[in-house]
Amino acid sequence: MQTITEKLKKPPSKKGLHTKQKQIMNVENTKAQMRKGVLEYCILSILNGQDKYASEILGTLKDAKMLVVEGTIYPLLTRLKNAGLLNYRWEESTSGPPRKYYTLTETGKLFLKELDTTWDELRKATNLVTKNK
Repeated sequence: MQTITEKLKKPPSKKGLHTKQKQIMNVENTKAQMRKGVLEYCILSILNGQDKYASEILGTLKDAKMLVVEGTIYPLLTRLKNAGLLNYRWEESTSGPPRKYYTLTETGKLFLKELDTTWDELRKATNLVTKNK
């Protein structure tokens, strides 16, 4: 029979290591999915009352510690535009090529108001469930 010390010295089995890696990957996947779930809301909020171009939106998200890359934001902006929530206009830049500035449409503003209400309800419910009052 092995002693506890012998068991501790024994390297973890590949099966145990694989399970641990899988758990870590699942946590990271869940965290990424949580961020993606609020990304549309964050973008619409950033554009509320102020037109911005994609790099400014990305910078605001990064400053808020939202881990977003350009490859994520451009398709999302296109999808929001195609849904009628955003419009854009081209504007000349003094430092480089013209920039595409995004703005909320009236539909986008109404959509954002609904999301504000939903977010507030969700935040309150989550705080109650997790006891973070």
